[in-house]
Amino acid sequence: MSALFKALVDPTRRAILDELTDKDGQTLFEICSRLTMKHGLGSSRQAISQHLAVLEEAGLVTTRREGRYKFHHLDTGPLRSIIERWPIDP
Repeated sequence: MSALFKALVDPTRRAILDELTDKDGQTLFEICSRLTMKHGLGSSRQAISQHLAVLEEAGLVTTRREGRYKFHHLDTGPLRSIIERWPIDP
């Protein structure tokens, strides 16, 4: 659970998750481009790659390789553990 909260606390990582919500299955290049254009973030590819590694460690991002390309996918499963721990009353 602590890896999940560590991943969610950073605004850049939340922006990455937002972008994967808008368009799942992006490459690092696509994510960097969208973060620059839509969010004005000028982070390096290496920095975004490190953010993706934290998100992957938390289980929020999965990857798949196709040739030399690595595609990143959003996995909302770990967020369910938060809802199960603190249920939302209707």
